[in-house]
Amino acid sequence: MERLRHETCSQGCDDGRGATVERGQMPRLDVIDVAWPNLARMNNYLLGGKDNYRADREAGERLLQIAAEASLVAHAAHGFLLRVTSHLMREYQVRQFVVFGCGLPTPVGVHQVAQDDADLRVVYVDDDPLVLVHGRALWEDRRHTLVVRADPLQARSLLLRSDVREVIDLAAPVAAMFVSVLHTLPDLPDALRVLEQAAGVLAPGSFIAASHLVSEDAEVRQQADALLQEVAASGRWGRVRPRSEIASFFGALRLVAPGLVDVHRWRPGSEPLAEGGSRTWAEHGAVAMVC
Repeated sequence: MERLRHETCSQGCDDGRGATVERGQMPRLDVIDVAWPNLARMNNYLLGGKDNYRADREAGERLLQIAAEASLVAHAAHGFLLRVTSHLMREYQVRQFVVFGCGLPTPVGVHQVAQDDADLRVVYVDDDPLVLVHGRALWEDRRHTLVVRADPLQARSLLLRSDVREVIDLAAPVAAMFVSVLHTLPDLPDALRVLEQAAGVLAPGSFIAASHLVSEDAEVRQQADALLQEVAASGRWGRVRPRSEIASFFGALRLVAPGLVDVHRWRPGSEPLAEGGSRTWAEHGAVAMVC
């Protein structure tokens, strides 16, 4: 496992190269500020995980005060990720997955949906240093699973990287997963471009799955964005958007039924249909085929 120095940067800390990292600035990879909330750890808290600190829990509670459904929506998004994986494996025989913005390891990851499938290959992608350390320690074997650092905006170049190509065969169908990623991109054109560029290097018969936080309440969007931008001060946050703004994200890609829906309603199968959100706070997603 990589060594990390856990430092409190409330007054600034040395970045290891003689420069001072002020609170709210991006630290170097081997410095993690546990006194400042972090989006991945905050989501871990909302999912009921234990890989979080007091600052993350406090930020999570602040979000729950703004949108009481936030924890339900986090669970719904994770369920969507796993159901999409299972559906693509079962119905389309997809055996290769690249999971962008993978976040901290959960009890069940994409590569664990079909543990007995020797052909399954999964690349987990994130740009958070703590995510990388946990992922490499718990999930990576470099033959069937790989954990790599990249920004979602680097999706195309990531897919073409030599280490990724050792695990993923781009001549065969691949599922590129951008679950709970698009709302972290500041500009609307960036979200459109990420999916288009990924589709441009994938073989026909591949798939792109993506989801985005939505709210029809302008006040909730404003308050949530202010909080999440603060939490992501050393990273990146985009915007919670109304559904009308995300309908065009998939462009000309052919959506798999049921199309763009609240993620807890995407092919729930025999699972109990627990409410995943409301007009106040929800996550909508879809899966598209690359033709």
